[in-house]
Amino acid sequence: MIGKTSVAKIVSMIAVFVCILSCVSLFAYAEENDVHGAPDAIPEGAKRLIEVYPEQSLRYVDGQIIFSDGTAMIYDDGKSKSFDEKLDQSDIEDMFSLTYSLAEKPGYLQDAGRSRCEPFFKKMYGNSKAEVRKQLVSVPWFGKRVKFTKVNGAAEQLRKVAEEIERDYPEMKKYMESSGTFVWRKVRGAERMSSHSYGIAIDIGVPFSDYWQWAYGKVAETAQIGYKNKIPLEIVRVFEKHGFVWGGRWYHFDTMHFEYRPEIVYDLKE
Repeated sequence: MIGKTSVAKIVSMIAVFVCILSCVSLFAYAEENDVHGAPDAIPEGAKRLIEVYPEQSLRYVDGQIIFSDGTAMIYDDGKSKSFDEKLDQSDIEDMFSLTYSLAEKPGYLQDAGRSRCEPFFKKMYGNSKAEVRKQLVSVPWFGKRVKFTKVNGAAEQLRKVAEEIERDYPEMKKYMESSGTFVWRKVRGAERMSSHSYGIAIDIGVPFSDYWQWAYGKVAETAQIGYKNKIPLEIVRVFEKHGFVWGGRWYHFDTMHFEYRPEIVYDLKE
């Protein structure tokens, strides 16, 4: 017979064995997934990038975003920046410093999506006009065709936008004429690259559009300005559903502008 003391020892040994197995499993998981510390150590913005850009096979390790080829980029440079500096000198973390809002009128300096970490976007979409151009495909667009990057499924999402608007809102066709997609250029009046440079942006309905510099001239980025829009929100919601930010959600409104940024409209997912 096994005495009570022996049973207690056996139970104790089993518990220790189970604990060891659990620790080994957790260690193996951490090594496989490059998790250092608790899961909460991965910033929310990094989690979004990893989820919405699966094609890039991104990882977050020791404060860096790692691409599949081993390229590493600092997530947060630790610098305190002004509004202008977050536009012109954005690191990856700065892109998430503002929340994309559905408010009828954007709040002061609420420009979620205008900050773009240039090295990050050039790494994904191309470091030159020629590199980006290689990734462009033709997308049917209301009786015409437009060029858009196939990287990260952007062109496929634009195709879905066109199909849904044609099917559900045929009366909106007059707003949908494109005035441009891919153009390798800098933002007007700035040194940073435009999102059009990466083939991820489209401008539509110029005759019905409003732009902050058209209305107020070359005022400072931090100047107090009003708001204007004539683009129907039915169109906007379809774009947002498929991962696009709308320039009409910005304090510095650009209502013709739609840009594929699923990490910014992440919270709008159904």
